[in-house]
Amino acid sequence: MVLSNTFSDSDESIHSTFASRYVRTSLPRFKMPENSIPKDAAYQIINDELMLDGNPRLNLASFVTTWMEPECDKLMMASINKNYVDMDEYPVTTELQNRCVNMIAHLFNAPLEDSEAAVGVGTVGSSEAIMLAGLAFKRKWQNTRKAQGLPYDKPNIVTGANVQVCWEKFARYFEVELKEVKLSEGYYVMDPVKAVEMVDENTICVAAILGSTLNGEFEDVKLLNDLLLEKNKQTGWDTPIHVDAASGGFIAPFIYPELEWDFRLPLVKSINVSGHKYGLVYAGIGWVIWRSKEDLPEELIFHINYLGADQPTFTLNFSKGSSQVIAQYYQLIRLGFEGYRNVMENCHENAMVLKQGLKKTGRFNIVSKDDGVPLVAFSLKDNKRHDEFEVAEMLRRFGWIVPAYTMPADAQHVTVLRVVIREDFSRTLAERLVLDITKVLHELDSMPSKLIIAAQQNGKNGKKTEMETQREVATYWKKFVSDIKTNRNKIC
Repeated sequence: MVLSNTFSDSDESIHSTFASRYVRTSLPRFKMPENSIPKDAAYQIINDELMLDGNPRLNLASFVTTWMEPECDKLMMASINKNYVDMDEYPVTTELQNRCVNMIAHLFNAPLEDSEAAVGVGTVGSSEAIMLAGLAFKRKWQNTRKAQGLPYDKPNIVTGANVQVCWEKFARYFEVELKEVKLSEGYYVMDPVKAVEMVDENTICVAAILGSTLNGEFEDVKLLNDLLLEKNKQTGWDTPIHVDAASGGFIAPFIYPELEWDFRLPLVKSINVSGHKYGLVYAGIGWVIWRSKEDLPEELIFHINYLGADQPTFTLNFSKGSSQVIAQYYQLIRLGFEGYRNVMENCHENAMVLKQGLKKTGRFNIVSKDDGVPLVAFSLKDNKRHDEFEVAEMLRRFGWIVPAYTMPADAQHVTVLRVVIREDFSRTLAERLVLDITKVLHELDSMPSKLIIAAQQNGKNGKKTEMETQREVATYWKKFVSDIKTNRNKIC
């Protein structure tokens, strides 16, 4: 008698992934499933959902690097299973981190002797770097006040209202008052004169931004240093400066070498920079460098030995991957000074191409400066009918992710669009973006303003409730857009 075997319905060996039951039924979203599924099915399910994410290369809202060379990708994948904190187990990785710290310190003109090691640490980004720098300023200020027998319970930091949210986080988490210099229309960075006026005996530092998130502009750190030196001399205080160079720290040394913003200024005691922005590394790496050992209080440094040897550590987290540190070292030695300068010059040139293209439309005011972070911030000359938020929304149909936002106090009535120019944003893409923006403007011109529609409806039918107006506006717009789509699809 011949015996034959039959495959059960659950046997996946004869089915393709998409024909299997695992991708034909939904998985629980917020609970772990009871049973395992094949690895190819798990991969496909996740990969399919991720296809709905935006394209990182077209994400013009972000300063973060979205492209690296394949050779660097290989190095990162080879070290993805190394825990950066295990310094005794991975001494070469630790050595590469130390080399990066020293290279960046020299780039920022730290006053180091020939054989002197720089003081700094790698972080997961500039947010952690700012937290560490802020803690160092706070502890040093507290120690000084205690020694003088003075109150030390009300520390503050002076910044511009244009600072990134990580400064607000530091102030709230570590109980430090944030004293912000308000902005004004046409002047979107911290005014050094106003900042120094706000300094008092409880100010632990003044934070200057080298590359504002809002419009890329560099703040005048040299003027701030000079004014603060004079105030310190008059008052007997010793208020220092921290430079938040998250965006500009890997730009200024290469294309603005004469600009004095770094450790060449005596009051600059620490600088942070994002390796994952114009340091040209994928997300997850930042650096903070101190002027000298005296500027980092020893009591903030922990020493552990349970990983095999005495290891000093000054971080907010503990375990983290080694890949980004290795990638940063790759970029520093691969590109060198010449390579970084070429990349930054190219980014600046592409920003100018985009700026000129936008100016030729005659529809925009350029808010950003030519010198600074390579980005273009711009606003509509006339936004009475349609505003910048509508432009940003309609650009998404072409794949572009361009943010629209309002300025901080006291310039919140100004709305801008911003395009960040990264290494992988070519001149061709800049020209294409201008064409797509022009198309969006023409389409918006053919659409009635929501405000006009609402006013017309209220005028015809008398005063209506806000809810009634919103419903009528929504109905009108749905019909208007539907008619446009119908006309587009007609065959002539």
